[in-house]
Amino acid sequence: MRQEHAQVSLELSVVIPAHNEATRILPHLRSIVWHLKTTHQSFEIIVVDDGSRDDTAGIVHGFALENPSVRRMRLPVCTGKGAAVRHGMQAARGRRLLFTDADGATPIRELARLERALDSGAQIAIGSRSLASQRSDFTVQARLHRTLLGYCFNRIVRLGGITGISDTQCGFKLFDRAVAEDLFSVSCIKGYGFDLELLYIAQRRGYRIAEVPINWEDKAGSKVRLLRDGIDMMRELMAIRRYAKQGRYHDSLAREVSPLASRSAVLE
Repeated sequence: MRQEHAQVSLELSVVIPAHNEATRILPHLRSIVWHLKTTHQSFEIIVVDDGSRDDTAGIVHGFALENPSVRRMRLPVCTGKGAAVRHGMQAARGRRLLFTDADGATPIRELARLERALDSGAQIAIGSRSLASQRSDFTVQARLHRTLLGYCFNRIVRLGGITGISDTQCGFKLFDRAVAEDLFSVSCIKGYGFDLELLYIAQRRGYRIAEVPINWEDKAGSKVRLLRDGIDMMRELMAIRRYAKQGRYHDSLAREVSPLASRSAVLE
């Protein structure tokens, strides 16, 4: 994107934020590469190592040596999931841009459902565990306390100004490139609440958003701390409303107060 003046030369970019994911990321990477080789003519996978203290960087580097479609971006310190996704998205070269979690909770084969939504006229397609749980032809395996907390959080989100979306937090979202460039040029939330910010801005800009049921499985080793991260997201939701009133989401001001990239990020 803007800081690299990336040329649109690929069909798809997949961005994966990763913080201390040494034990989980390799199987997911393998499945993504295998799947995309059979379904897409051209693609790239950008793994954003968000200041990991384990061997995430080494594992991704070794895999990338054997798979030239994989690139690694290293951030020297942990910046937060939202910031990591933003770094990856701004460096992406695809016509469509997907971000997905490193744990593989959403199988990459679910991408086809999101792509069909964009083919039908949507500009953003977001995976939805909530919609899937209402249908017998989908499987959503989630722990009960996480499901209940997610339900309560989404109720509060609607009061905060994001309406018509039943699952804002699923880490599986696909964007048309022009829309991604617009949204990530003005977004500034660094933590888990970045999904809320993107959807808040997108709805106010009038972008067509499709919520798509997907298969999903809760994976062991989740980095989400339900109570603490839930409180943090509530703070970020309030910050989003405050930023909107301050005009931070207007293009000219946002580029001054919230630059897209950190110059310390290294893309390999």
